[in-house]
Amino acid sequence: MTHDDQPSLADIPNDVPTSARAYGWLLGGKDNYEVDRQFIRKQLESHPAGLDITRQNRLFLYRAVRYLATEAGIRQFIDMGCGLPTDNNVHQVAQQFRPDARVIYVDIDPIVLAHGRALLAGDASTTVITADMRDQDFILEHPDVRRLIDFSEPVATLFLSVGHHLPDADDPRRVVHTIMDRAAPGSHVTFSQVACDDPVKSALMTEQVTSAGIPWQTRTPAEIDELLSGFDPVEPGLCNLVDWRPMDLQPPLAPVPAELAQYEGASKADRSIYEYGGVLRKR
Repeated sequence: MTHDDQPSLADIPNDVPTSARAYGWLLGGKDNYEVDRQFIRKQLESHPAGLDITRQNRLFLYRAVRYLATEAGIRQFIDMGCGLPTDNNVHQVAQQFRPDARVIYVDIDPIVLAHGRALLAGDASTTVITADMRDQDFILEHPDVRRLIDFSEPVATLFLSVGHHLPDADDPRRVVHTIMDRAAPGSHVTFSQVACDDPVKSALMTEQVTSAGIPWQTRTPAEIDELLSGFDPVEPGLCNLVDWRPMDLQPPLAPVPAELAQYEGASKADRSIYEYGGVLRKR
């Protein structure tokens, strides 16, 4: 691992919420501030299914990486907007099935770099870099990426629950396709984001999250399908993540924070908002 650009406490914002810390709290993580918890409380008041779908996405991560490492034979992974480390991170799942797997974590939040480096100390096959996932050229030329990733072999690029952080103004299709254009045939992209079938709820969520200082755009499934056109979806295709190759048994998540327990199961009552995505293959 390289140790350039080591963040200091001064680099870590504690007066505005960040998606990595807020997402981590929904997964039962402890590395967050009151501003992150206030943000989540407000969001769940309006969209109570948010707790379930965040956790459903994390469970999907395990199934998707397991598929990529076993059935697709992938041994190189780049996790864009990876968030704070928790249980069953990408490198842990991949290396469970492919001990030679190599993993790059990418996130713009300096707290992710600090925690990631502590987790990965001594692991020469995995590293975390601080970068904006919108700047794919910077990521592709990063020395750690050049050291660990061989683009002449298939690679899996993961955009897990981060597509909604790429508004249309950021040209998300370009972001996803730039790195896949470099990748060898047989490479895969795994993508998920919050989708909504109700235009009123969709607009409200987009406005609320954006006004809190976090870039956001809720999309319809059709809009996400178009963003990912040009790749071949792996069965069962793009769908609500709870329907993507469900498993009776898989490693559980950390318990829901007690303060949020009232929202557990809310997605069963409101099916208009869900996490949508899947795994796709480059021809």
